[in-house]
Amino acid sequence: MNPFLLGSIKARARTGDGRGWQSAPRPACAVWTTPVVTTTGTGDSVLRLHFTNDDLLRTTVAAGPDPLWETVLSSHVLLTAQGKAVFDQWRSHARDRLRQLPREHGRLIRTLAPPRGSFPDFLNPPEAADGLAPGIDAVLSTPRERLHDEIRALQGAPSWLRPLADGEPEALRTLGRALEQYFQAALAPYWAAVRAQAEADRAVRARALLTGGCEALLSTLGPSMRWRRPVLEVDYPCDRDVRLAGRGLRLVPSVFCWRVPITLCDPALPPVLVYPVTRSHLWWAPQAEQPEQRALGNLIGRGRAAALRAAEGGCTTSELARRMGVTLATASEHARTLRESGLVVSRRERNTVLHVLTPLGTGLLAANAARPQHV
Repeated sequence: MNPFLLGSIKARARTGDGRGWQSAPRPACAVWTTPVVTTTGTGDSVLRLHFTNDDLLRTTVAAGPDPLWETVLSSHVLLTAQGKAVFDQWRSHARDRLRQLPREHGRLIRTLAPPRGSFPDFLNPPEAADGLAPGIDAVLSTPRERLHDEIRALQGAPSWLRPLADGEPEALRTLGRALEQYFQAALAPYWAAVRAQAEADRAVRARALLTGGCEALLSTLGPSMRWRRPVLEVDYPCDRDVRLAGRGLRLVPSVFCWRVPITLCDPALPPVLVYPVTRSHLWWAPQAEQPEQRALGNLIGRGRAAALRAAEGGCTTSELARRMGVTLATASEHARTLRESGLVVSRRERNTVLHVLTPLGTGLLAANAARPQHV
């Protein structure tokens, strides 16, 4: 990251230049309960993402939620009063579990990713799209020079972050443990719900893409984003222009992104835009099984019924496993059984296999979607 980029704003306006080390550490008490006042991008400032025709061809929607983006953004939600109706139940449950973690882990995450001001790009590597473990491995593999530059750019960076900024192995291991334990305490119990929200949003974007192309997809991202060819305008805390220059854009749906989308500080990194999904105040609650779902489960087995519903709209074996919350081997076995029963057809595309419902499978789902209830 060059010196100019160190002063970049990520998602919330920074006050002061934030350079140098702050000798006094933040209080360790009430790590996840101290409220922080934040400023959201609801004024006249705009992030402008400039597209070329090549960028439109290379724009993608992430296959699911990103565990490290959700880690950082959920930590912001814990430290603010934003979205009370949507997040307060989750806040209460998450704080109870986070109290069991080492206090220094909470302080580390809060200091590295404050809800006000920018935070280091290295906390959100693209490898996290493959899961939490690959993401944390990528974080811990960040070059020392980049660690130093991005941590030093933090507003009022405390002196106790120096070992991490210097890339000391034990400091890196502590960061890895902090990220892992935070995720397991605050997000893992709700990850199926988070994934379901992201999958639902992705289905909306896919439908727009299939019917109207990439520009139709970009037009559905409102209300904080507006497609005005060739620019996607995004409500933002500061005016900023990012030229994609043929690299495309990866769109990442997020449950914990609140109102204002977020991107990386460094425009030289692969372009990404994390945006909030539509969710109700009960997004985190497990969905009760409906009578028609039980009936389908009784007919073909609960696991096969869940796989059939998960395959609606088409999916790869990996996506099927992610949607169901099962191992890849289990998902592959479900897909094989459904295929042999004539409910799905599977087609290999290079290194992946795409599963699509047959008319029989679609009809079976439709027949069990709204069965009449006899008294």
